[in-house]
Amino acid sequence: MAGLNYIVVEGAIGAGKTNLAQFLAERFGASLMLEEIEENPFLLDFYKSRKRFAFQAQVFFLLSRFKQQQSLLELDLFHTKVISDYLFWKDRIFASINLSPKELYLYERILPILEKDIPKPDLVIYLQTSPEVLLKRIKEKGRDFEKGLDLEYISLLVESYNHFFFHYNLGNLLVVKNDNLDFQKNPGQLEDLLSIIKEEKPGTRYYVPAIQG
Repeated sequence: MAGLNYIVVEGAIGAGKTNLAQFLAERFGASLMLEEIEENPFLLDFYKSRKRFAFQAQVFFLLSRFKQQQSLLELDLFHTKVISDYLFWKDRIFASINLSPKELYLYERILPILEKDIPKPDLVIYLQTSPEVLLKRIKEKGRDFEKGLDLEYISLLVESYNHFFFHYNLGNLLVVKNDNLDFQKNPGQLEDLLSIIKEEKPGTRYYVPAIQG
């Protein structure tokens, strides 16, 4: 773990990013940085009318994430371990599918100014999940502002996430097939995943969890 001081867990809505980030932070004795989703005052309006409130919700998230990321610059990431449940650069995924062309043009003028000094993670763990499983988990979670999500939007989101991480080049990436990942029913999966993470091999790797009987 000497070279893994900053790890990010990513995935579409309902993938279980926060749960895994919490697991890893506890196991590695790391600080935990969670995305401040419910503090966005435009989020509920966005899910009711995505076209009307997309830009407001997007910019709030962008600035909120930027402010959080600035706190990392105050840390010595060579000696401090941090686990986060979001990657700053994933902001582009939501912008590309939700903003109008004029809004996206303005967004693309703002983003480079903010992202130039953002610290890059040592490893990103991408929880690759099917739209059907995500929608099922979203419904089970039952958060009010996510009740309006449908399979069409989730499918578009998954497609955009897969495209983003297929072209990801900011550092090391571990793609985890997530549909059958369940640490409570299959605790051995967590140990297997931890072993793969600790190997610290460069580039892109893949983990398909075994289902224990």
